[in-house]
Amino acid sequence: MSSSNDLNDRDVIASSSYDPNNRNAFKKLVNELNASIIEEFRSNDGKVGGPFAGQNMLLLETIGAKSHQPRINPLDYMKDGDAIVVIASKRGSHTNPDWYHNILAHPEVWLEVGTERFKAHATIPERQERDRLFDNFVKQAPVFGEHQKNTSRILPVIVLKRV
Repeated sequence: MSSSNDLNDRDVIASSSYDPNNRNAFKKLVNELNASIIEEFRSNDGKVGGPFAGQNMLLLETIGAKSHQPRINPLDYMKDGDAIVVIASKRGSHTNPDWYHNILAHPEVWLEVGTERFKAHATIPERQERDRLFDNFVKQAPVFGEHQKNTSRILPVIVLKRV
């Protein structure tokens, strides 16, 4: 699999091995893409190039809600004071990403931001605070506004605070 400098999620979806009716095949491709992003992130002091260059990216390590196994996902984030904010967009899919379910089951997580790794506690803000954080996030990363337009679900916002 190519590094994220050469491959992005649109390339994965457009690839000949992608079958939109085969959820497992798509999940495998996304996992391969995430693995290449994680490798690049860790090899470059928390920086990723290609279509992700210049974005605030972190690695979120959760414990699987069902498997109880560690799971790592690269995510865009923004700062809100001392807190870190992420959005469970899944690119506007009609379902939440697996990592969101993991956080609900196990709110203690590990974060990698740049070269720093630390433990954090995840919370889901009330609707008014969620809306404020989401609006601020969209100002920094407008694509998340597009993700919200693509689904009827309200994209969850997660606040992560260092413990």
